[in-house]
Parts: sequence; structure tokens; C-alpha cells
Amino acid sequence: MPTILGQNQYGKAENRVVKITRDGATHHIKDLNVSVALSGDMEEVHYSGSNANVLPTDTTKNTVFAFAKEYGIESAEQFGIHLARHFVTSQEPIRQARIRIEEYAWERIETSDANSRFIGADEVKHSFVRKGQEIRLTQITYDGERWEVVSGLKDLVVMNSTNSEFWGYVKDKYTTLPEAYDRILATQVSGRWRFNWTDDEQKMPHWEKSYEQTKKHMLQAFAETYSLSLQQTLYQMGARIINNRSEIDEVRFSLPNKHHFLVDLEPFGLKNDNEVYFAADRPYGLIEATILRDGCEARIPVDMTNL
Repeated sequence: MPTILGQNQYGKAENRVVKITRDGATHHIKDLNVSVALSGDMEEVHYSGSNANVLPTDTTKNTVFAFAKEYGIESAEQFGIHLARHFVTSQEPIRQARIRIEEYAWERIETSDANSRFIGADEVKHSFVRKGQEIRLTQITYDGERWEVVSGLKDLVVMNSTNSEFWGYVKDKYTTLPEAYDRILATQVSGRWRFNWTDDEQKMPHWEKSYEQTKKHMLQAFAETYSLSLQQTLYQMGARIINNRSEIDEVRFSLPNKHHFLVDLEPFGLKNDNEVYFAADRPYGLIEATILRDGCEARIPVDMTNL
């Protein structure tokens, strides 16, 4: 045979599952987009078309929804762990399961005291508005022996309106960018972090707390760093996470520089004292790097879209 089969996987992508937990009159929402990819003894289905080892992708979809009821959704990570363990341990031909999850956050709508007289105090606990700060991410990979959990976020837009400079860079005959000693620093954060948890159930991180604390340290580092470059800010964000979250060994960021350029108002007889900017969407600088705990190896792909 002149060809052989290489890496392969299959599954059901983007299963949108919304789980409502009803705690009396108070409701709680978990809104996930779950993608399942399975691999293992799948050579024959590719070579001859035999489906003898194939669990239908429709079955994987049904499993996602059934598990939302059976196990609930405590966190995206815990839900993914339940799914990955199930697929690997229940089907002998399946040797590895990869679960990717996006989570969309909701927050409760607060009503005024005046309105509560008419709709009832209990009823205000079931109305929500979609939060737009970021999309939470996680990927769980399990091969029957080893776990790898990588979580993160994307589309988190942040800005410092001052305390940022950019000067002292290399210049050649094509350089036109003026040095900046007081500029806007803005970016849309895409980040992933890899947990050092392997399989000890007793030492499993508290996934919800870990996410909130990791995001907190990331944002605090962004806000508190007097930045001479976006690279410096990126490193401080990752280092703050590693230094404060013992369950995390690796952080990778992809930070597009959302450029804000001062508008020339002199033609109109006006002085622009760092007040009016043009927000350019493209082209943009793209800063990427991995920050590791000392002694650890990088495992998060450079192209995080493949995560």
C-alpha cells in the first residue's frame, strides 16, 4: 500500500447545551458549546469503510445532553472530564478523547424596588442578560491513563488610557512611527493556561475558583504594569498567574495591539492634548509568548486556534 493513515479523530462539534439549575425561585445558567473528538482503533473505517469500531457522532451529541442532566454542569472543566472518561472507558476501540468547551456567561438582571411590588420579589431571580466580557474556554484530553487540562479565555478587551510608552526601538529608512511617551495600550486577550493536575481526584483544582482567580491576577497585572512595551505587559500577566496559582505550570498569550493613534487636529486650529484618537482595527501588531514555571516544558500549541 503506497499510503498509510496518519493522525485522525472524529466526533460531534459545537453541541450547544444550556443547563438551568432551579434552586426554588432562584435559577442558575450554564451555557456551553461542547465539541467532542475521539481517536483510537479507527484504521479500518478509513481503509474499508467498516463502522464496526465507530461510535456514531449522533451518540456523542446525545451523551453531552444526557450528561448535562445526569451529572449537571458544576464547571466546564468538570463536565469535560466526565465526558472524556466516559468515552475512553466505555468503548474499547476509543483510546483518547478530546473535549473542547466554550462557556458563555450570563448575569442576573436586577429590578427596581418599585417594579418588585408588581412582579413579586421571587420572580426577579430568573431573568438574565448575556455577559460580554469574554468567552471562557477549556480543553480536556484523556487517553485512559493521563489527563491534560488546558483552560483559558478569548475576546477579553482591555485598555490602559495612560502609563504606557513605546520608544527606543530600532529605526531604519522605512520607519515613520513617532516615539510615544504617553499612549493608549489596548488589546484583546486570548490566553490559555495548562494545569499540572494529572489524575488524583483528591488534588483536583477547584475549577471555578481557579478561573476567577487566574483572570483576576491577569487583569491586575495588566492594570498595574507601567508598560514600555506590550511584550513587557504580557510577561507580567503570565508571571503573575504562575506566581499566584500553584495549579498552573504554563500560560500562553496572543495579544493583538489594538492601536489608537492621535488625530491631527491642527488643520482645524485645535490642539490635541492626548484626548482624541483614531482606533485602527487593522493592520495590527500581534504579540505572542509562553510563560512557564521554572523546570516545566511548553505543551500549549503556538497556534492556539488548534487548541
